[in-house]
Formats: sequence, structure tokens, C-alpha cells
Amino acid sequence: MNRLTNILFFSILIISTHISNELLAQDSLKFQKETGFYFSWGYNKDYFSKSDIHFKNSGTDNYDFKLIDAKAKDLPGLKSILKTDLSIPQYVYRIGYYFKKKTQFGIEINFDHAKYIVYDNQTLRVTGQIRGRTFDKDTLVDNNFIHLEHTNGANFLMANMLYRIKIYESKNQNSALSLIFKTGMGTVIPKTDVTFMGTRLDNKFHIAGFVAGEEITLRYRIYKGIISEFSSKNAYANYFNALGVGTAKVSHSFFTTMLILTLGYQF
Repeated sequence: MNRLTNILFFSILIISTHISNELLAQDSLKFQKETGFYFSWGYNKDYFSKSDIHFKNSGTDNYDFKLIDAKAKDLPGLKSILKTDLSIPQYVYRIGYYFKKKTQFGIEINFDHAKYIVYDNQTLRVTGQIRGRTFDKDTLVDNNFIHLEHTNGANFLMANMLYRIKIYESKNQNSALSLIFKTGMGTVIPKTDVTFMGTRLDNKFHIAGFVAGEEITLRYRIYKGIISEFSSKNAYANYFNALGVGTAKVSHSFFTTMLILTLGYQF
């Protein structure tokens, strides 16, 4: 994600926050058929900003260096759905509740199984030391040197507050269209796969930092309790304690924009 994209991210954040504050000042419309619990499942496409990635090991090895402005990609894996394996792609799920008295407000637990893969064969600025040798130069970063990915998930687990505005409802109230604003924070639980100087370690799941963000969602109640949502999510994730090879620790942070499509049921 380049500088222009970062500016766009912050512009969307400021504008949507302003809109949310304006909407909160208005009288809400009642949602007679959309209170109570809901569950939804879906998939996501992700875009990541550049990231400075810090690798440090003073136990099983001796290095302390950074990759500057590393680029990364996601791995949607949507073709796996056709093979009936629903958990291999970048899936998401949401569990939420809309209050019965304040029906425009709700709370939600959401989980995003995003995959983060640093591109191989990048020429990046490398600073620091590796086994006593000092670096501060442009270096080809390939599999012979180092590779990093959170491919069993960068894994964002968040608790959100919700506010929704009804846009349309059919006369028989069986279907409706709503705009929903979500904001919250939580933790990142990656399973980090690292290769350093030919040694690879696919680590365990591990609480490694925090995530905060907001989501703008268009929800369509298709028929009675069946719902579908299309969302644009912007988040900041900070991995200050991810696992590397041996006793190594990896730290980095990035902004992400996610496009999410889900299908669910309102109880």
C-alpha cells in the first residue's frame, strides 16, 4: 500500500467517524425483525501496507536486524471452497447481538482469518547485525536469506460496537437494507511460518499483539432471518511479539484494507 493509499485510509477513517457522530445525533428507526442474536460466515480479500519487520534472536542464534518497507500479499484461496473445504480460504465469522430497546445499537465478536505473506525476491534496505556482521544496505531478500508469512492466519479477533441506519424495508417487513458502522479492537493470534538461513519453523498459534479498526457494512436481510453483508474494513495490526526460528522474536505492524462478504442468520 503506497502513500496515496495510506492518505485514503485516514481520509475514510475521519469521514466515516464524522458521519457516525452525525447519525448518532439523529432519532433512530426501529428494527422490529432484527433484534437478538445473529451469526454469519464468509470470506475476505486483503491489502496490506509496507512494513518494517524486526527479527531478533540472542538465544539460539545471534542476530538483530530489520527489513525496511517490506511488501506483502494475501492468499484468498477461494478455489478451495469448490472442494468443500471451507476453512482453508481467508474466512471470517461474526457473532453479534442487537439490543431490543436500543435496536440501532449492537455488539459483535468478529474473527478474520487473513493470510499475510512477505514477497520473496524483494530488494530491501536491511539494517542491524547478523552473527556479528553489521548491515546497512540494499539486500536481495529471498528464501536463502529469510522468509516470513502468517499463513495459518494473521488472525484478527475483535470486539466491536455497532450502529445501524435503516435504508429500506419491504412492506411485509421480510426484507430490509441497512448501513452499519462498526468500530472496535482486539488481539492478533498468528501462526507464523519463518525460514532463516535455510532453517524453517512453522510456529504454534500465539497471542502476539493487538488490532484496532473500523468497518462499514451494507447489510441486506434477504428473507426473514437470512442476512448477507458486504463490508469494507480498515484496521491497524501490531505484532510486537510474534515467534521466529528458535528463540527469535519478530515484530512489525501494518495497515490493512479488507473486502468481506458474508452470509448468515438473525435469530
